[in-house]
Amino acid sequence: MRLLSQLAHVQILTPNPDESLRFFTEVLGLEESTRVGGSVYLRAWGDFFHHTLQLTEASAPGLAHIGWRADGPEELAAAVARIEATGLGEGWYEGAIGHGPAYRYRSPGGHLHEVFWEVERYEPPAGMESPFPNRPQRYVPRGVAARCLDHVTIATADPEGDVNWYRDTLGHRYMEYTVTPDRPDFVVFAMTTVCERAHDLGVVWDPSGVPGRINHLAYFVDSREELLRAADVYLNAGVAIEFGPGKHGMGEQDYLYVREPGGMRVELNAGGYRNYEPDWEPVRYEPQQGSNVFYRNLAMPHSMFESFPPVELSPADAGSAKATSGLFT
Repeated sequence: MRLLSQLAHVQILTPNPDESLRFFTEVLGLEESTRVGGSVYLRAWGDFFHHTLQLTEASAPGLAHIGWRADGPEELAAAVARIEATGLGEGWYEGAIGHGPAYRYRSPGGHLHEVFWEVERYEPPAGMESPFPNRPQRYVPRGVAARCLDHVTIATADPEGDVNWYRDTLGHRYMEYTVTPDRPDFVVFAMTTVCERAHDLGVVWDPSGVPGRINHLAYFVDSREELLRAADVYLNAGVAIEFGPGKHGMGEQDYLYVREPGGMRVELNAGGYRNYEPDWEPVRYEPQQGSNVFYRNLAMPHSMFESFPPVELSPADAGSAKATSGLFT
């Protein structure tokens, strides 16, 4: 039973709210929807809902919660029943901005999620109406001009266990995963989706023992050419590129990673395959097959293994992380 329709929004934390907001609006090109308390609500020009990013001031970069839209009111009720049966539900939250009542739950890795059905759709102000009736607003490119939210990648001690929970409880499709040659039964990265994309949720191995961490969030641009243009935008804005441009093997997306001023990793994606098979069998990868780098000729920097909030690893864990740092998308 299909229970979820899409990844709806992500709330991240920043210790530098003004600089982070400037990055997301002026450099990445997101639109501000509203401000409430210590949060600013943002969306890309092609996002149909009130917001896809909630940016909240905090002492360190990190993840507050992930929002999913149900496939309908009956599917929401079914999702809530399934979550409650696992004992990981936290109850209903009524005070949301931009959508109706949401049921909140903790996944096995300690990440806070919510699922809801009722949404507030974006209404453009006068002068921003699109001449194309299938677009939520006029295309007025600013900075990178990201089109829409793409995915979020979280960190956990047991990627396979978490992915199995998302699949068995909420109907995520388990798409692809990576193992290492020396530990062929241990999943170090896995991808799930609730739509036709190769993934809207990534789950990466985290040896820190700290629950609820995030590795990155990603927005989408329409083409590889726009992604290459984004690299120029970043460089002209003084934003250092952490990794890319390049192409992933898993999912086949073109990628480009940077860090925003609050410290969070932000990816841009273009391309990638589409998959509609309800009985899809997860694809197994090893690093030498190009799981992270399609062309197999570029090592991923060790910094890409860092997740948020930052954690000081023990020497043993740091060694394990360094040994496997070239594996992840």
